[in-house]
Amino acid sequence: MSAPVRYSYAGTGYSPGDLSGYAPEFLLRLYREMLRIRRIEERIEARYHEDQMKSPIHLVIGQEAISVGACSALAREDAIYLSHRTHGNYLAKGGDLKAMMSELYCRKNGCAGSVGGSMHLFDVDAGVAGSSAIVAGSVPIAVGHALAAQQRGTGQVVGVFFGDAGVEEGVFWESLNFAVLHQLPVLFFCENNFYSVCSPLTVRQPEGVEIHRKATAFGANTMLVDGTNVLRVHGAVRSAVAAARAGRGPQFLELQAYRWRGHGGAGDDSKSGYRSTDEAAQWRQYCPVAGFGDLLRAQGLLDPDLHENMESGIAAEIDAAFEHAINSPDPDPEEITRFVYSP
Repeated sequence: MSAPVRYSYAGTGYSPGDLSGYAPEFLLRLYREMLRIRRIEERIEARYHEDQMKSPIHLVIGQEAISVGACSALAREDAIYLSHRTHGNYLAKGGDLKAMMSELYCRKNGCAGSVGGSMHLFDVDAGVAGSSAIVAGSVPIAVGHALAAQQRGTGQVVGVFFGDAGVEEGVFWESLNFAVLHQLPVLFFCENNFYSVCSPLTVRQPEGVEIHRKATAFGANTMLVDGTNVLRVHGAVRSAVAAARAGRGPQFLELQAYRWRGHGGAGDDSKSGYRSTDEAAQWRQYCPVAGFGDLLRAQGLLDPDLHENMESGIAAEIDAAFEHAINSPDPDPEEITRFVYSP
């Protein structure tokens, strides 16, 4: 196993200037949405040991600003496609929490009817068009969706989320090339958390070669974004959406944040040796939720009573979602082959 890699964070965190031009109501909504995702993930993690959620999970703790910042810049009719780390993007786009929890508990009324699990969430009404556990598996599908939107003249923008390992798949570059060639309205969201399972970037990609610059070489419009700062994510995605909707082709955003928990399952796996505990601790200084909350408090926008109301409302919603899922019906055995096709 290679020695742990220490990544020095290049971002600057939050600053008062980030709030300029935004209404207080919008800022508080962003904070609440990030806090909600964090609390949902923490509850899933806390109860996963009960072994009633019959689905592998991939938590997004530490990456909430990417989900909320990106989806807050999209219209409801815009579509997104997800990778295996689905929860944050699904919730930020407006996916139904009760349907998501039912899916994790493999219930009949889950958002994928119990046959998809955590890695295959979707909610067509919210614009969550699909997910794929295959690395970069959603990318060509999203590009095809963008081609259809272009040909139909719907004005719809399509976004696709994938990890840093997604750019190690040939289908990603084929899809990007096709999207640039046809100037499709598609946004490529590379959630770069520096690891693919337990392998750091340094053992997978050449040192000094930045991911977004590779996409630039293919002719895409690209940006490198501080993925721990929800407002910088929102601003970058808002600009990218406007460009794509105006016919200026695909937009590639490399959004850097850090995965606080293990690749899959519950808990931090840093002590296993593939990354150092010091590295994880360094990145926790840039908590997207706490940092934004501190800034709002410093500017007099978030007082203790308001925060407590947010916490209690979110907790009640989570309680209801778990209760709903646990008491929902199991799938019908006769439907087990419903979506299985064989000659």
